[in-house]
Amino acid sequence: MKFSRTAKGCMLMCAAATMLVSCSSLNYYAQAAQGQLTLLSDARPIEEWLADQNTDAKLRTRLATARQIRTFAVHELGLPDNNSYKNYASLARPFVLWNVVATPELSLKPVQWCFPVAGCVSYRGYYSKEDAAAYGRELRAAGNDVQVGGVPAYSTLGWFDDPLISTFIYYPDAELARLLFHELSHQVVYVQGDSQFNESFASAVEEAGVERWLSSYGNQAIRDNYIKFSARKKEFLKLLLTCRSALEETYASKASQANKRAAKARLFQKLKDDYQLLKLSWGGFAGYDRFFAEPLSNAHLASIATYNDFIPAFRALLAREKTFSRFYAAARVLAELDKDERHTQLKRLGGPIAVVAAAQQ
Repeated sequence: MKFSRTAKGCMLMCAAATMLVSCSSLNYYAQAAQGQLTLLSDARPIEEWLADQNTDAKLRTRLATARQIRTFAVHELGLPDNNSYKNYASLARPFVLWNVVATPELSLKPVQWCFPVAGCVSYRGYYSKEDAAAYGRELRAAGNDVQVGGVPAYSTLGWFDDPLISTFIYYPDAELARLLFHELSHQVVYVQGDSQFNESFASAVEEAGVERWLSSYGNQAIRDNYIKFSARKKEFLKLLLTCRSALEETYASKASQANKRAAKARLFQKLKDDYQLLKLSWGGFAGYDRFFAEPLSNAHLASIATYNDFIPAFRALLAREKTFSRFYAAARVLAELDKDERHTQLKRLGGPIAVVAAAQQ
């Protein structure tokens, strides 16, 4: 059996990783390597799909749109011009993998897992929903709050040729552009062990990129749909941040553990009730229902700040630098600082307080 260069790289990385971990982690790395290898093996170039007469007409249109977005990312946003998102893989599952997030019972600080390439992150990914659920049960049995959530896409940080996948290819045009810009951004700048920096940077590129893409390629219907999408996202984020803030205040108080548990239950019930009211104001739009698929817990809110804390800072940095190339160079300078100094610099530009205020407007 012959393997591609990327497949060989996947196996070599896994072999190196296994030498750095205990035997208890080998099964996890094995499933990760097998899942990545299978994904790469199933992917075929977009041109092959377009040339195949058996390719569904709708898929053909989506692939052509993705190709145009990919070209825009390179020429207009300065994102990497490599083989990422130039292949397509069709999967027989709704998500490419499932992430497990965990926190202590009375804390919003997520459990950290450390890996050879990605560094320390607040999630653990599985290509099998059953495996993710099993690990989630193990963490719950140890007294943690846990969320197991499906992930439509992820970045290998340029180590492999990330493909387009059936789990997101049918997203509306602007949302597809948003996702591709975000994932490609991780190949530009990535700091091990600083998810707040990494995700906020990618989210800022995503937002600014979609604005430019809409200006060049969006018609009125696409713009209107994306405005609705963004407004709903902002309102939902406000809901989560409000609940998160109340929980943080509760956990930091001098109340007894029993009273903290009771307050926690009330706050999560309020979150569910407020979401139902929000859905009514959206005309019944149920796009965020899967957030509530499992019983709510601290783990559901642990990553909210990670993706949003420093977006205002990066938007301010982009406005200051004016071009994406200079913006990326400035972000790389920040990446070279130690974490505390990096966060201090970002807060000066416009940090966590700014994003909460923006969400509440």
